[in-house]
Amino acid sequence: MTFRKGPIEGVKVTTCRKFVDERGWLAELFRHDELESAFHPAMSYLSVTLPGVLRGPHEHVEQADLFVWVGPGDFKVTLWDNRTASATFGNRMELFMGLNHPGSVLVPKGVVHCYRCISPEAGWVFNAPNQLYAGQGKAAPVDEIRHEEDPDNPFVLDELQRRDPRR
Repeated sequence: MTFRKGPIEGVKVTTCRKFVDERGWLAELFRHDELESAFHPAMSYLSVTLPGVLRGPHEHVEQADLFVWVGPGDFKVTLWDNRTASATFGNRMELFMGLNHPGSVLVPKGVVHCYRCISPEAGWVFNAPNQLYAGQGKAAPVDEIRHEEDPDNPFVLDELQRRDPRR
């Protein structure tokens, strides 16, 4: 399958506004009054990604992700609409998020996504998914379809990734 550039139905990109004063800065990561109840977070986590590292591509059957990038670090984020019933099926989005472009991306279930740290320093990613990882008490299967180990997957960023899917 070949994907084309374009918006993806249900993906919401928001710019984070940093409120700066003499103490530092503050940025709201999400607000319930700005998210549909189906996307209200069930948990949150912070991850650190080393320079050049690619996380994904993967997708979820039931889970939506609310990623926030405010720094440190910068990322290239890529999403593919893999939902056959979606009006934007086959579309691909590329975004640059992080210290230089702080913001959030709401990724609905069924949208394949990945991100690569493109800064010389490690980058931080905050995620507030609407499902618990591995369910209540971590007793359920993980809701994740991983594509990164499949060298023939259609969710390719560049030839370098196709030659070494761990990158």
